[in-house]
Amino acid sequence: MIPAPFEYVAPSSVDEAVQALAAAGEDAKVLAGGQSLLPVLRMRLAAPTTLIDLRKVAELRGVREEGGDLVIGAMTTHYDVQRDALVAEHAALIKAATDTVADPQVRHRGTFGGAIAHADPAGDLAAPVLAMDASLVLAGPNGRRTVAAAEFFQDFFTTALAPDELLVEVRLPKHTGWRAHYEKFTRVAQAWSMVAVAATVRTEGGVIEEARVALTNMGSTPVRATGVEQALVGASANADVIRAAAALAADGTNPAADGNSDVEYRQHLARVLTGRALTAAVGA
Repeated sequence: MIPAPFEYVAPSSVDEAVQALAAAGEDAKVLAGGQSLLPVLRMRLAAPTTLIDLRKVAELRGVREEGGDLVIGAMTTHYDVQRDALVAEHAALIKAATDTVADPQVRHRGTFGGAIAHADPAGDLAAPVLAMDASLVLAGPNGRRTVAAAEFFQDFFTTALAPDELLVEVRLPKHTGWRAHYEKFTRVAQAWSMVAVAATVRTEGGVIEEARVALTNMGSTPVRATGVEQALVGASANADVIRAAAALAADGTNPAADGNSDVEYRQHLARVLTGRALTAAVGA
């Protein structure tokens, strides 16, 4: 199908983009990578009055260090995130999850910030961002503000972004030396996750000193598996400990039932995939 008519704006700076968004009103849409938005436009499930294309805003692209944080610009493509040496060194969990996103064509066009702002509960980047205690920087007419990942994701496809705000960058506390794994279950290759687990751990002398675990598609937003984390910290990195901790993965979750699975099956997947993710992360 052909999208409904809309005005097209291509700003060259964040300030210009914010001004264009404010001028266009609530019926505007922001085009980042477009891998989720364009199909929706073609099916006329969305009919914005204005489309604001961010591809010319160079300041939104790239990865850099700032003190103890790794900063990823919102318009950085998945392909560039995958291949960035700083991401590999300081945010192994982000690289592991990005490696599983869709296919090479999508990863060349889709953007890190676009996927996060879309807030699809089956998307593969929100859970790693939550697990790493990231902060998201938003820009609007009143300036910039920073929102913790735990507060950013609010419901299905709903975030803390106001209608006149843009996601500018994601700030990740460096997890240098942490090992990580993203375990994903799908019905077919390159599809959305039915359930996935983001796990990153820091071990010393065979003991798990710190652990972060978050679940994809186990609720309307990504979910931290705090029971699993608590069971791991201070324990030996062995198969028995991982098995016992993984059994807690579904506690307190409320996944949706759909044509792919019922609630009980998703909770079973969460436990199994958590065990696999942790085993891979710690090398047990």
